[in-house]
Amino acid sequence: MRTLEHPGVEELTLDAVLSALADPVRRIIVAQLDVGHEDQACIAFDLPVSKSTSTHHFRVLREAGIIRQRYAGTAIRSSLRREDLDARFPGLLDAVLRG
Repeated sequence: MRTLEHPGVEELTLDAVLSALADPVRRIIVAQLDVGHEDQACIAFDLPVSKSTSTHHFRVLREAGIIRQRYAGTAIRSSLRREDLDARFPGLLDAVLRG
């Protein structure tokens, strides 16, 4: 089974999280995951970019520790790591999503 690497909670850094969330397309992805697109395939998101660019955005979010991704057949499913982010940086995600 193929797996993707994710940083542990203790490895999450404020710089990496804020850098990843600085991009408006990535904030769209996070906002959609936060309101019910939990465990959705990347193609389920309506994004204003090409497929290859959206793949890049998902990778940046995963490597920053904002989302968790897993293979489901040939699709990659994404979920928001809200509990991990709230534990490491209380209130940050809510503040970003409200902004």
